[in-house]
Amino acid sequence: MPSITTSAVAGSRVRRTVLAVAKPIAFAVLLWLASAAGAVPIPGTPVPITLQTFVVMVAALTMDWRQAGAAVALYLAAGAAGLPVFAGGSSTAALFGPSAGFLIGFLPGVIVTAWLKGSSRRAIAAHHAAGSSTPTAFTASTARSIAAYAAPGSDDAADRTDLAASVADAAASRPIVFALTFLRYFAAAMVGCVAVVYVFGFAVQAALTGAPLPAIILASVPFIIGDVVKSFVASLTVSVAVALRR
Repeated sequence: MPSITTSAVAGSRVRRTVLAVAKPIAFAVLLWLASAAGAVPIPGTPVPITLQTFVVMVAALTMDWRQAGAAVALYLAAGAAGLPVFAGGSSTAALFGPSAGFLIGFLPGVIVTAWLKGSSRRAIAAHHAAGSSTPTAFTASTARSIAAYAAPGSDDAADRTDLAASVADAAASRPIVFALTFLRYFAAAMVGCVAVVYVFGFAVQAALTGAPLPAIILASVPFIIGDVVKSFVASLTVSVAVALRR
């Protein structure tokens, strides 16, 4: 029995290690595929719109900050090494062009987003501490009600009422937990993958082109609107995935 337990623990550790390494690599590849999918040019600005930001957001919302940072760092390193992984099949030159600030900004942006979004475990604990019910609490309450209902000599009517109340409470709380999760993810994506990235992007673009900062910001309005939409979609998608996993 001890050998079986030890083997199971070792196997679990190996799986966790493999996933910890595989996820950043997978997202680095997804970043390249997002760039290869094509770019939409925006009049008045030399920086095209791509799906890279969306992938960066999903990476930040589904991994911890170390893994998310590793994924972006690997992607940037591949481009710096000469691989055509950036928009338009570009590589090293893109890190010295008008879009360099946005590419470099992905790294601090993804780390900030992943750090701000926290973990589901911490979020549930926070809801619990604030007096909010959680799916875990509902599950335990419902289990107790079912056990009482099935117990010999139980008061069927009272236990049935208790069970129905527990199930109703669980169903009522799920939209609240979902909404709080979505808002947390959306705020984190807006701060890290939008605000932080644009600070780097605007600064580098202004320095390289010599264009006035207000003009750069004005020309980037379509990007900003697009990235707000991407933040919403990415946050909603990951929130749904988290809810389905519970």
